[in-house]
Amino acid sequence: MAKNIRTSGNYSIRAGTGSTGDKTLNLAAQLIDLDSVTVKVRGNLQVDGTQTVVDSQTLEIEDALIELARNNSGTDIDAGIKIDRGGQGNDAIFYWNEGDDTFKAVTSASQTSTAVTDTALANIMAATPTADDHVATKGYVATQVGGIKVTGDDSTVVNVASGNVLDIAGGSNIGTTAAEPDTVTVSLNNDLTGITSITSDASNGNLELKANGTGHIVINDILTFSAMASDPSATAQTKIYNKTAGGGGTGLYFINSNISSGAVGELISKSKATALAIALG
Repeated sequence: MAKNIRTSGNYSIRAGTGSTGDKTLNLAAQLIDLDSVTVKVRGNLQVDGTQTVVDSQTLEIEDALIELARNNSGTDIDAGIKIDRGGQGNDAIFYWNEGDDTFKAVTSASQTSTAVTDTALANIMAATPTADDHVATKGYVATQVGGIKVTGDDSTVVNVASGNVLDIAGGSNIGTTAAEPDTVTVSLNNDLTGITSITSDASNGNLELKANGTGHIVINDILTFSAMASDPSATAQTKIYNKTAGGGGTGLYFINSNISSGAVGELISKSKATALAIALG
């Protein structure tokens, strides 16, 4: 049956025969209601139940470190702090993800006693970093990165602020030169070998081979012309191309707007030239 003990002064329970408790006090009951302004436990407090609920408004803990997942003997147990967001409907959790070996901040997560299932990562704000190994903020990165733009093959643009260093390392027979404000020149000081195709990626764009100074473009092997479906348009530059052989007997044609008013001409073969010379006497 229920029993009430009321006193007009302080009430102390001591376990042991000395002036202070030196034994263990076991409280085994469905409910023990301690109704007082202050309840003090002058020794260690051990709770062996499955749940501890604290309904206070302010919780103050003197310990410098708080241990979670005590007596953990598993190899994949997540642990952290959960925040009940009330009517918002999706709680927030900051925890250690054992499987990913990293800290995570998440919302809308579901969890069991050993695992957290992520559904949405949460934002984390931090102060402006003062050292290289501090967490960087978006504003810090935006301030430090800007000015020089480097674009990769995937069209991703990386900005590098003036005053910072963009190191593009060269190598054997490869030189790099940087100039303000945003120019990087890569020089190949060697012959290119093992190349089977050079293609311009510009739509209908030209592919230019340009020698240095008074140098020439020299072809030390066979130069092959693919057959053209039609004559190209005439411009002030001479265009040489291949199609079905005509009266010249070569199939190698040229066109220039300044020659014969842009009419198509065919180079004459040696045999055709000899025949014409004989025919013309």
